[in-house]
Amino acid sequence: MFSSLIKNLSILKKFLFINLLIFIFIGTLTIIYLNYVQPNLIKKKTSLQIEVINNTINNLNRLNIEFEKNEVKKFLLSTRFLFQNLDRVVFFNESFEILADTDTLDLDPRSFSSRIEIVEFDLQNNQDDKEKSTDELINSEKKKEFEETLQEYSISDDYGKPVTFTKETYNKFKLSTIKNVLIDDENVGYILISQNANDVKTAINERKTFVIRTAILIAVVIFIFSLVLNRYFLKPIKNLVNYTENIKEKSKKKIDIKSLIKRNDELGTLSLSLDEMTNELQKRVNTAENFSTDLVHEIRNPLASLKSASELLEVTNSNPEKEKLTKILTHDVERIERLITDYSQMLKDEVAITRESMKILDLKKIADSVVDDFNAIYNSKRGINIDLQFKNSGEKFNIKGIENRIEQVLANLLENSISFSKDNQNIVVKLSQKKDGKISLSVIDEGIGFKEKNTDKIFKRFYSNRPDKFGEHSGLGLNIVKNLVDLHGGQVIASNNVNKKGAKVEIIFPKLN
Repeated sequence: MFSSLIKNLSILKKFLFINLLIFIFIGTLTIIYLNYVQPNLIKKKTSLQIEVINNTINNLNRLNIEFEKNEVKKFLLSTRFLFQNLDRVVFFNESFEILADTDTLDLDPRSFSSRIEIVEFDLQNNQDDKEKSTDELINSEKKKEFEETLQEYSISDDYGKPVTFTKETYNKFKLSTIKNVLIDDENVGYILISQNANDVKTAINERKTFVIRTAILIAVVIFIFSLVLNRYFLKPIKNLVNYTENIKEKSKKKIDIKSLIKRNDELGTLSLSLDEMTNELQKRVNTAENFSTDLVHEIRNPLASLKSASELLEVTNSNPEKEKLTKILTHDVERIERLITDYSQMLKDEVAITRESMKILDLKKIADSVVDDFNAIYNSKRGINIDLQFKNSGEKFNIKGIENRIEQVLANLLENSISFSKDNQNIVVKLSQKKDGKISLSVIDEGIGFKEKNTDKIFKRFYSNRPDKFGEHSGLGLNIVKNLVDLHGGQVIASNNVNKKGAKVEIIFPKLN
């Protein structure tokens, strides 16, 4: 179901949906990471507290310190170097009463001064009663501060082990580690170390801020990329889709893709190829339609002649007339047969051309083969001689093309020249290389030449200026020549000979790169 849902989405929606999934996946990993980082940072910070507590308990046991107020205060002052890096250390008895507190004794390492000596002196001599009463008041208040934590620890399953508690206020994040004190295997009280852990909270907040900023940045990048993707890629693709659908549905609505064709990227190349392909298909469709119309028109003429001749043949008793009508029938049948044969061949050629690839060809070798074949037929039959001419025997006439189509071009030109030539006349096939490197192939005959001033007309289908024996031809030969030459990127030119009778058809092939 999920895959079918994805398949039905547009490219843009697929892109956004996949990015959303990736975003959710990364977000989940980030949340897991943040949840893992805070305990890890806390554990790292409390490991020092646990080490100090364990060392303190070991020293109490080693020095045989009695766990009562004065002794603990003296111990705390004498071992203050153990607590220099800690914010606060508090000693409690079993009743959760404070025995000593670094806050009261001012053990901040920045405050180590003669004041400590004064406090130390006062404690040793027990001379300051006012300070004692103040300590009692402070101890009472601070007992309330930690009493709930101590009670919670005393009944917990981890009693006997160091346990860390966290407390978060508006602007403070505190870590407190508690452990009971055993002297001679007897529980005598508790040690609590409390530290301001705002650095932990700051580190977590910094990471959260970084993640949020990164997420916003990624979202903005995805949004911008989506706009670019939609503007410069998806909309053009959609235009191409609409363009092809309009062609398929034969819609009169026109979609302009000229702006896409001008692009210098893959979409521009695709648009150009699609436009060229469409134009070529349209051209082929138009050609097929026009050709079919022309073919129908051409077939109607001999069919009408056949019908008339057959009707007259039924009512004619004269043998000469019957013979004449029979010749008309034969002539028209040959015309229809040739039209259908050539039309069929032309359609096959159209299909074959799209499948065949061009390669380097030796035009002299092809011309020599075709000329030999025609000489073998028409020398004995009509005495017509075809002569292949070129200046230098070692000269090469290489072109890029399809071999059997080049043979067809030359054969059609020779058939056309022969149809206009009388018996025992000569036809010249001439090869030459022009100054610009292009190759010229000319077929020159001694026939009646062209009557038309505009000789381009002769390359149209079923052109009307035909030889007497038109039944041997369909009127498609020169049109096929023109199409095949265009396919090879060449040019075909028809003209009359200047100094003598006859016609000349020249094909100019492009220079071989």
